[in-house]
Amino acid sequence: MTGQKNPGAATAIDRRTFVTGASGAAAALALPTSPARAAVSFERKTVTIIVPLGVGGGSDLWSRFLAPYLSQYLPGKPNVIVENRPGGGSISGSNAFAATAKPDGLTVLSTSGSTQFPYLLGQKQVRYDYKVLRFFLAGPTGGVAYIGSKHGVKSVKDLGKLKGVQLHYASQGPTSLDLAPMLGFRLLGLDVQHVFGFPGRGEGLLAFERGEMDIDYQTSTAYKRNVLPLVARGEVVPLFSFGALDEHGELMRDPNFPDLPHFAEAYEIAMGKPPAGVEWDAFKAFLLAGFPAQKLMLLQKGTPDDIVEAYRQAVRDMRKDPDYRARRDDVIGEYEQVTDGPGEALYQRATTISPEAREWVRDYLSKNYKVDFN
Repeated sequence: MTGQKNPGAATAIDRRTFVTGASGAAAALALPTSPARAAVSFERKTVTIIVPLGVGGGSDLWSRFLAPYLSQYLPGKPNVIVENRPGGGSISGSNAFAATAKPDGLTVLSTSGSTQFPYLLGQKQVRYDYKVLRFFLAGPTGGVAYIGSKHGVKSVKDLGKLKGVQLHYASQGPTSLDLAPMLGFRLLGLDVQHVFGFPGRGEGLLAFERGEMDIDYQTSTAYKRNVLPLVARGEVVPLFSFGALDEHGELMRDPNFPDLPHFAEAYEIAMGKPPAGVEWDAFKAFLLAGFPAQKLMLLQKGTPDDIVEAYRQAVRDMRKDPDYRARRDDVIGEYEQVTDGPGEALYQRATTISPEAREWVRDYLSKNYKVDFN
């Protein structure tokens, strides 16, 4: 999945549809409807989107932005509300959904990488199973890693200059979304001390700007808004983007940053060979769950195909809505929402890890950060 055959191919792909090109294939990949069932309608009903995280975060913002469009385009135009159920790093609310939600389409689970990472790690508290939940929507994002210019690095080609230099990174925790950059920095041979306890990437950027941290990453929207001015002033050097997936599931350059190498390209530039092995496999699993499929909307296991199809059709209709298209970039970022077969394939890849890769990362976290998986 290194995408080395044509690393610049993304520059020719519209950033609004780059993840899968799903809009052209939507109708052909729709789920079949059952002639034995009455037409799906949610008229005079309330659909509840469960967000297992607190108010004001990225998943909450994403869900609240999409809720009115789901209300508009689901059959019967139901009332759609968002209910936050934080706790346990998003595990508690997700467990409750898996245990109690009915397969009637009236309850939706909105998860993020914060929910997917514990699942991939096999944490004992997890009671939800992505393999049986019914997928209908993925919300991708991107990200860019960068370093302070004071270190004399001009690009990823110069990472060898950092041999013997300890860098500092503001992290939310070893099993948080910052696990992806942690594994990525390690693959690149960087000596990074992860300073835990930061509540989010915004606080991490502030610590970086104060000179307390040396290396950082921000998601695409935050990077463009808050970091590019630092790049323009010569204070920051971008290293790589975490990339995007093309329609074949291969890593490619993020169309928002076509001049930056994606991670696999950066690795080959810095290390002189393509990435491979169990450590790369482990990183890929968390890369997918943390970026191209960071946010997911799901229905309970056993939800009938025609209800799932109603939700997917609502997503297709939403993506054509002029108001949605006018507001999307500023509110949730410049990445199209993905559904149907391409989204299903992305969902499966982002919620799957090999036993060997899982064991490797669990062993790494246990030995180096005292994470208890027992």
